Amino acid sequence: MRPVNGVFGNLGTTIFTVMSALASEHGALNLGQGFPDDEGPDDVRAVAARAIIDGPNQYPPMPGVPALRQAVAAANKRFYGLDVDWQKEVLVTSGATEALNDCLLGLLNPGDEAIILEPAYDSYKPIIEAAGAKVVSVALEPPLWTLPLERLAAAFSPRTKLILLNTPMNPTGKVFTRAELDAIAALLIEHDAYAVCDEVYEHLVFSGHRHVPLMTLPGMRERCVRIGSAGKTFSLTGWKIGYVTGPEHLMTPIMKVHQFVTFTTPPALQTAVAYGLGKDDDYFAGLAGSLEAKRDLMARGLKEAGFDVLPADGTYFISADFRPLGFNGTDEEFCRDITVKAKVAAIPISAFYADPAAAPRHLARFCFCKQDAVIQEASARLGTYAQRRA
Repeated sequence: MRPVNGVFGNLGTTIFTVMSALASEHGALNLGQGFPDDEGPDDVRAVAARAIIDGPNQYPPMPGVPALRQAVAAANKRFYGLDVDWQKEVLVTSGATEALNDCLLGLLNPGDEAIILEPAYDSYKPIIEAAGAKVVSVALEPPLWTLPLERLAAAFSPRTKLILLNTPMNPTGKVFTRAELDAIAALLIEHDAYAVCDEVYEHLVFSGHRHVPLMTLPGMRERCVRIGSAGKTFSLTGWKIGYVTGPEHLMTPIMKVHQFVTFTTPPALQTAVAYGLGKDDDYFAGLAGSLEAKRDLMARGLKEAGFDVLPADGTYFISADFRPLGFNGTDEEFCRDITVKAKVAAIPISAFYADPAAAPRHLARFCFCKQDAVIQEASARLGTYAQRRA
């Protein structure tokens, strides 16, 4: 028989599926997968429900309903001072992962190189390789996840088409500094390259940090596309509503990919997200404040259990070093061990590296976008686990 696609055919089961199945088997609290355990804002969901009844429920315009594209453009202006043409520079997608797929397939050619910063979300590498391009990885340096500027500069070559920048960053919780963004911008100009900016956690930033889109920096408006997610902004991950903003010359091929992937996205959900993006500042500040409190609760519980906790300035995630607990195995072995024995599931950080041999093997990622009672119970279970190891 002829072989199937070499990129996707050779992929194994994702660590998220593996750990979630193990959590279910052992009745563990699942702090692995990154989704909230509430149902999102009542008013946004009410708008969606009414829109389903009132219609329309047929195919909306391929780039997205005008109300949502206008709302995305307005949000770019409101939060970042970006002037965006909603008709030519905004695309609505069926989730941010589709947006990533559309951007990478639309911009990359076979033989191009794409730089990713590790640890990285697991979909980046296979999409790049499916486009026929080569992944060039640059590893950040824990525990502060510092960007090694000399290694980043060395990763650029005449074949570099783009860098994929995720800030705020999954799985580290890092918010890239202005100095790091300036350095990236200078390299893009020097090498005439683009940036695909995964900014789905843009409103989930803590501790006085501020999210600065790379697109807002001098010379970057024409080189960047930025991806947002209603799933993260409104705790509605199952809706799968993403959006891409970028200059027309980049958005044109990206939209052409979209029309042959999903073509369009449910109109009622788009209408509700358009409403949500117009909510007042208190909503966005409250979302970040609530998650910051959950981060602090999770960090305190992990520290009391004996972990060394790494900083997390954004996203849903916090990483912890388990070596102080006396566990000397790999991060995957540790995550399996706590799932079975402590009844708490987490994700090994090495799963976010193209080459696990190059990854730190002493860190686990915990998701804190859960009810406070769940975080407290998970912390108590981990504390008991640590005491039994002492």
